[in-house]
Amino acid sequence: MFGLGRKSTMPTPEDALPGRATRPYAVDPTNVVLGTPLEGPYPEGFEELYVAMGCFWGVERIFWKQPGVYVTSVGYMGGYTPNPTYEESTTGRTGHAETVHIVYDPEATSAELLLKEFWENHNPTTANRQGNDVGTAYRSAIYWTTPEQERAAIATRDAFQKVLTDNGFGEISTEIRSAEDAGPYYLGEDYHQGYLHKNPGGYCNHGPNGMTCPVGLLSSDSTPAQTDVLPPRA
Repeated sequence: MFGLGRKSTMPTPEDALPGRATRPYAVDPTNVVLGTPLEGPYPEGFEELYVAMGCFWGVERIFWKQPGVYVTSVGYMGGYTPNPTYEESTTGRTGHAETVHIVYDPEATSAELLLKEFWENHNPTTANRQGNDVGTAYRSAIYWTTPEQERAAIATRDAFQKVLTDNGFGEISTEIRSAEDAGPYYLGEDYHQGYLHKNPGGYCNHGPNGMTCPVGLLSSDSTPAQTDVLPPRA
């Protein structure tokens, strides 16, 4: 209980744990589900997107199932401590969020469709918390790498906020910023990669939140398009 406040407050760079110069553990380089390389090389023209929405085990499973996704991995991003460990990140003293890295073929899917899954499968209104998982490591975040991803993140957020408001829910707390600004992505420990494939009965608190995120929000010139907000799923 005494550590709860610290875990829910971002540290300053000066107060963050010191970390280390290199990754302190070995990781199998291949995604256990998709058979593709976790750290590349990736096919030419494929794009990268980073999302955080609570415990990364269930989040990764959501995205490795999506059409057009080439590879997923779990790790730590958005903080200060270089090469953090899982134990360090969960203290809240590294500043990182549990993050899923998604590499996808933009000709087979889109940032908008991937972000639809993001919004519909967690609670973006609970700052630094998903279910029983509490702390800055479990915050909701989107770290984009392309201007189209940024536009999609903002457009889907605004449209989903209307859905939430119309149904009596609060304000979205999701952090949206560029991956460059968020800082390096540090690949998580091997036992976390593909965790729910390796442990089918393992812990997962992700699933449909009962709300539908509108899509088709971006026009061909990549400016927000007019669209009707869909009603929530029954």
